[in-house]
Amino acid sequence: MSSPHPILITSALPYINGVKHLGNLAGSMLPADVYARAMRLLGHDVLYICATDEHGTPAELAAAEAGMEVADYCDAMHDAQAEAGAAFDLSYDWFGRSSGAATARITQEFSAALERAGLIEARTSRQVYSNADGRYLPDRYVEGTCPNCGFESARGDQCDSCGKLLDPVDLIDPYSAVSGSKDVEIRETEHLYLKQSEMSGRLREWVEAQTDWPALASSIALKWLDEGLRDRSITRDLDWGIPVVDAHGNPRPGFEGKVYYVWFDAPIAYIGATQDWAAHQKEKGTGGDWEHWWKVGDGDTTKYVQFMGKDNVAFHTLSFPTTIMGVNSETDGAPWRLVDTLKAFNWVTWYGGKFSTSSRRGVFMDQAIDLAPSDAWRWHLMANAPESSDAAFTWEEFQASVNSDLANVLGNFVNRITKYAGSKFDGRVPDGGVSGGHETWIIDEISRRLPVMIDHFNTREFRKALGEMRAIWAAGNEYLTRAAPWTHYKTDVDQAAVGVRMGLNLAALYGIISQPVIPRAAASILDALGIPENRRSWDFDGWANALPVGHTISAPDVLFSKIEDAQVAEWTERFGGEAAQAS
Repeated sequence: MSSPHPILITSALPYINGVKHLGNLAGSMLPADVYARAMRLLGHDVLYICATDEHGTPAELAAAEAGMEVADYCDAMHDAQAEAGAAFDLSYDWFGRSSGAATARITQEFSAALERAGLIEARTSRQVYSNADGRYLPDRYVEGTCPNCGFESARGDQCDSCGKLLDPVDLIDPYSAVSGSKDVEIRETEHLYLKQSEMSGRLREWVEAQTDWPALASSIALKWLDEGLRDRSITRDLDWGIPVVDAHGNPRPGFEGKVYYVWFDAPIAYIGATQDWAAHQKEKGTGGDWEHWWKVGDGDTTKYVQFMGKDNVAFHTLSFPTTIMGVNSETDGAPWRLVDTLKAFNWVTWYGGKFSTSSRRGVFMDQAIDLAPSDAWRWHLMANAPESSDAAFTWEEFQASVNSDLANVLGNFVNRITKYAGSKFDGRVPDGGVSGGHETWIIDEISRRLPVMIDHFNTREFRKALGEMRAIWAAGNEYLTRAAPWTHYKTDVDQAAVGVRMGLNLAALYGIISQPVIPRAAASILDALGIPENRRSWDFDGWANALPVGHTISAPDVLFSKIEDAQVAEWTERFGGEAAQAS
């Protein structure tokens, strides 16, 4: 086990245009939360920061569709997303907003520093203008035929079919994705460009030196570098966003009506949100030193871990590091922190197809929580995390996961042993009897598996971690079958006491190890067993005798109700399933 150290955690910012679907949850926010909870239990000082991503054209369009001012729309949707996160027990230390004053200030400061470093310059570019919409169209809102592979629904920034990076002016037969109109033309407009190409060598050296990244993250970054890193426009012709400044931090002449591109300011919002967190902490009188987390000091041991889906990797491995490296070249004091570990995920798909916020395809967080408890979703999504490939969500697999792993393996074990102790031993940890071979076996089995599980959490291999957790639960059921205290009780109460005592200590252990993934069920177990809050960390020394003889316990309420076939049929009818996806 590594020595305790500070761990800064960020998950990709959920976009403001609606409550997020299960794919968004599984690809960034939930694994970041599970990791944060595990690291806290191991004694690390953890700060988990997230925020809503509120700038850009989609926010303007979503607000217009809702008949609201953009700021009012973002206010409402931030509250909705915060509520959805709370319903899923996401343990953010701070859930901020990219539209906050701190992010605006830092974005402008970074822009000025980058320009002083020679990494920003103004260029006249050709951009698609929609006469029907009366606006310049951001790259992703121009669609047409890919000039590389002929795919007819390519976006202006990238073709989803061949993966080629595109410029919207190169699309064949372009049209507006906002209105569908083909009444578009190419106009010249001036924008600021971040000269990423000049940083290609440093970025490649940095990416290749990262030994703690999954192959998915490294391969995406290197693919973009191999294709030739292009300079990227960091401003847009929009009203909603952060105003553009010059190298001295003053409003930039000629850039009225332009703002910074959302992908420039969104990662900077990690820092801005941390400053907002620090300000809130100071208001409460509990400190709050944001520089401790974002500035690299002498003897610094802080580790910065990012979580995101694969579509966000390029911006976090290339564009944002270009910004940080460039600003650091203009910084006299402590340098800004670069990410140490970038945990990238593939996609959770909806019966093999894409979840979609704009098309409302799939199940969304606010809907899901009305169907099943948060722990059920948390377990299933992390046990099937899309780490090595895309993972298709199906109602049938969700049902099987909840019924088998949670209800049958964990819930059945805790229910059996606590109710039996209540009925036969007055709800107390019994004394008597001598441990034997069955106890030796279970102690050896658990002692072997616990370090493996912890190691998988440390390395953020969630499917493996949860596989070990389930195996530890299953071992408890196997132990009860072997020890059979209910059989011994008929002839040898002391021998039955051995099995019950070990079973109750196993139940306590299961509550403790389950906290990162299924926090509500874990709390129910630990509360019923009378485990105080200060004894719920991941210190497993002496776990087999953690509950003293005579300690009072009770049986928790049913931890997990099974999902019935009728419910699956109802959900399939309401949300769709394999047949709906095929159509």
